Amino acid sequence: MKAYRIEEHGECGRGRVVEMSENDLDSGDVTIKTLFAGINYKDALAGLGGAPIVRRYPCNGGIEAVGTVEASRDPRFTPGTSVIVHGRGIGVSHDGGLAERVRVPGDWVMQLPEGLGPREAATLGVAGYSAALAIDRLEALGIASQGVPVVVSGATGGVGAFAVTMFAQLGYRVIAISSKPESSAFLTHLGATEVIRPSEMGDRPLGPAQWCGGIDAAGGPILAKILAGTDRNGAVASIGNAAGIELKTTVLPFILRGVTLTGINADSDMSTRNRVWDRLARDLKPAGLSAWADVVPLDAVPEVMAKMLEGQTTGRSIVGFEGNNE
Repeated sequence: MKAYRIEEHGECGRGRVVEMSENDLDSGDVTIKTLFAGINYKDALAGLGGAPIVRRYPCNGGIEAVGTVEASRDPRFTPGTSVIVHGRGIGVSHDGGLAERVRVPGDWVMQLPEGLGPREAATLGVAGYSAALAIDRLEALGIASQGVPVVVSGATGGVGAFAVTMFAQLGYRVIAISSKPESSAFLTHLGATEVIRPSEMGDRPLGPAQWCGGIDAAGGPILAKILAGTDRNGAVASIGNAAGIELKTTVLPFILRGVTLTGINADSDMSTRNRVWDRLARDLKPAGLSAWADVVPLDAVPEVMAKMLEGQTTGRSIVGFEGNNE
């Protein structure tokens, strides 16, 4: 079988496409024949030595996989069942999804909900799930626009793009934040009513209230700017750190406006996964989902990862296995 395998190389490791035996896969109750697997920013960092993400070598990369059950010792899953697995350490400390086969414990596996095909589920992947989880959390915190827009940073990335269109489908006005001036038409097509650059947001610790809350997929100074512009009793969900891991802000948004900052970790419990994935098959399913992702062969993974780290990608890229590249 073929796999994108990350091997020890300096402090952070380095990945390449290899031929390996299925017998060398990590142990587990369920063996999945991979149909599609997303390429995420975290995968690119791990595969090209951008950060010390992988915890053991060698390890197949890829933090998600969608496929069909090939063999199972777990009675909950029968051969031929369409399933998805993401998080739980795959691609980090357990062989991941960028491979023709994945073997994992049954407790990590989730059957695809009705209304989602394998390619659609892979197109959503961890990015779509994270965006949906964030919206679900913000709704639980009582975010209500009442005509005030929401804001989404890192809007041209996987999480950000999904968040823009999901919010728009729910009826929110969406302000998209992007440092790419050429992205305005793309983001407007997704449903954004306005596109701004980080440099246009100001640097005051508490600026004018411009949005009722939103999703930050960038981190660093951009998150601080979002908090400073959030309205009374608003909420902001933090997901990414592409713009930095440090947050330099003040207590003013929290004590003067009652703003809530909540963190989103897609490696959530199975009951939450089932509920949110069910929403991804219904009210949070982006229109025209089948056209959202570029499908590439496994051999193209290093090139896609390099472009991703250089900020040259827009939207999602997924690997198609067994001829699933169209």
